[in-house]
Amino acid sequence: MPMKSDRRTTIDFGQRFNAASYFVDRHLDEGNGERIAFVDESGPHSYFELARRVAGAAAALKDCGVNVGDRVILCLLDSINFPAIFFGALKIGAIPVPINTYLTAADYEAIARDSEPVAVVLSSALGDLWRPVLSGICAIRNLIVADGAAADVARVALSLDALAGENAGTTIEAAPTRAGDIGFWLYSSGSTGKPKGVMHRHADLLHTAVHYGDGVLGITGRDRIFSASKMFFAYGLGNACTFPLHAGATSILMPERATAQSIIRAMRTHQPTMFFGVPTLFASILAHLENNAEPLSSQLRICASAGEALPAAIAEKWRARCGVEILDGLGSTEVLHIFISNRPGAVRQASSGTPVSGYEVAIRSDDGSDADVGEVGDLWVRGDSIAAGYWNAPDATTRTFVDGWLRTGDKCSRDAEGFYHYAGRGDDMLKVGGIWLSPVEVEAALLEHSGVLDAAVVGAADADSLIKPRAFIVPRNPGDACNEFADRLKQFVRERLAHYKCPRWIEFRTELPRTSTGKLRRSALRDEG
Repeated sequence: MPMKSDRRTTIDFGQRFNAASYFVDRHLDEGNGERIAFVDESGPHSYFELARRVAGAAAALKDCGVNVGDRVILCLLDSINFPAIFFGALKIGAIPVPINTYLTAADYEAIARDSEPVAVVLSSALGDLWRPVLSGICAIRNLIVADGAAADVARVALSLDALAGENAGTTIEAAPTRAGDIGFWLYSSGSTGKPKGVMHRHADLLHTAVHYGDGVLGITGRDRIFSASKMFFAYGLGNACTFPLHAGATSILMPERATAQSIIRAMRTHQPTMFFGVPTLFASILAHLENNAEPLSSQLRICASAGEALPAAIAEKWRARCGVEILDGLGSTEVLHIFISNRPGAVRQASSGTPVSGYEVAIRSDDGSDADVGEVGDLWVRGDSIAAGYWNAPDATTRTFVDGWLRTGDKCSRDAEGFYHYAGRGDDMLKVGGIWLSPVEVEAALLEHSGVLDAAVVGAADADSLIKPRAFIVPRNPGDACNEFADRLKQFVRERLAHYKCPRWIEFRTELPRTSTGKLRRSALRDEG
């Protein structure tokens, strides 16, 4: 049976709704302009300053000929410039398209050709990557540099600071958009194929802030929020931008890549009350803290994880070391944020939790019927923030968005108490001896061993062309990369799981292939043969 969340909050959007008016201008109307909205490398920025920057960005885009419905690519490092331009575009009815800052020039060209933007706004540090893209795509009429001098990037570039300065003090009326109008796009990670433009509505931002930010996390104006995931990801956009702005809280932004060292440094400096990460990052931070008793943040009250299943071993080590439980959850770009989650004080380790308010979840067998309790099946979801579809991909839209439901492509099971357990992407599942096997389960068992830092499991054919589990291990001590340790790990798994789940082969690596969101790229390991 489809499972609904335990409660639902109805939102009255009225006849007109513009996300920029709600998330930015509302704070000035309510007299909270002096509160700190963001802290980045340049210092703190109040809600008043954010509103001023949004108005300047909106005016600058209009001066460049950006109109209602036009796409504006944002290729920006995390700083105050991101929310300023994102909401500036929304305010005039344009469609901001944040994209991953870790891609190649070829990736940027493919996305630019697909989305056909009239303007690109980028951080100056990314200028070299964009030069060849701009020279080959005539549809991009404007290149705007969000920081530094425009001349540092390209001769045709415009400076956001200069454009906004020319419009200083300008009052921009919000475009009369409706809650159901397309507001922004996010490109999928491409972990299941070519990245696709996921089209979201203005309303989706508020739905996720209310259902997860309020309903699960209970964010208040006193919180200081830090997200390792960047704002160009759906996960980071909620964590670091819309959730804190909805609550009147403060968000801490870090432009550099999230590593264990940079995260530890930022947490000790800024003392956040909430931290959002991914499983591999939590594990890496723990490894760096092994011989360091100094707390990360004395104010920390909630941590959350998404992107992949959080192994129980990592969750327990984090709770013991930091004194805070990690709320594991499951989300997607198409839903915009987490739609299944554990709750504060009600965490079931090794599960993704239960449905979030506003969403209905079902697990279906291959024949389309509801899966039995404990049976692994296809995960479907419907709810308030489901995307309108994919841009310029009608076949993929038809396959994925079905009668109001989203076919996620994930495999899950549900236990008798209603908790959901992630089993992996559909392509990741293995059939060993006629029995379905989740690589996530084997990886979690391997990670329980104190000598394992990271693990991945894929299927490989043996001499009889039968599929068996093949494990790739990053040992905590590089000197353990030997046959003796591999044998010990096999025995370790045999003591915890059924015999057919034990890896037939174990190979050692210094690192595992991951996407920029931190997800394991099992397909890359399978392709090695």
